[in-house]
Amino acid sequence: MKTSVLNIAIAALMVLGLSACDKKEATVQPLTLKQGASCALDGMLLMDYPGPKAQIHYDIGEPEFFCDTMEMFSIYLRPEQQKRIKAMYTHDMGKASWEAPRDEWIDASKAFYVLGSKKLGGMGPTLASFARQEDAQAFAKANGGKVLRFDEVTIDMVALDGGVLRDETMR
Repeated sequence: MKTSVLNIAIAALMVLGLSACDKKEATVQPLTLKQGASCALDGMLLMDYPGPKAQIHYDIGEPEFFCDTMEMFSIYLRPEQQKRIKAMYTHDMGKASWEAPRDEWIDASKAFYVLGSKKLGGMGPTLASFARQEDAQAFAKANGGKVLRFDEVTIDMVALDGGVLRDETMR
């Protein structure tokens, strides 16, 4: 009798355990950009500057906003990054106003980026972000630059030192 009760209890626990495996983690959604929102790295007010912004959601703590895609990539590509990134969003500049992007958020890992255009973001040169490759190509044709996929962006492309570390004239 005790064995059958124990077997039933074990079977019930196994069913509960397996049903927990079917539960999918809730999808992280981008947050609305609000007046007064500031950059996690430098405290700049996001709405005071042009160009695409970014937000990173982690496994712990609050999401962080960035005034530029360069900053988002500099965090993402750092080998010392300790928090697990759950989601990253940036503006779709194919839909957003360059001067005042708001809530045209797209998954940053699926975006196309234009490196080296004449358009400046909140920190100067930026990676313009687009949901559609065609929009990125049209932007590059009009403003210069090279179209890249997310996985083609390297840490050297997003250095936040403004070139100071590589400027041999500053001795």
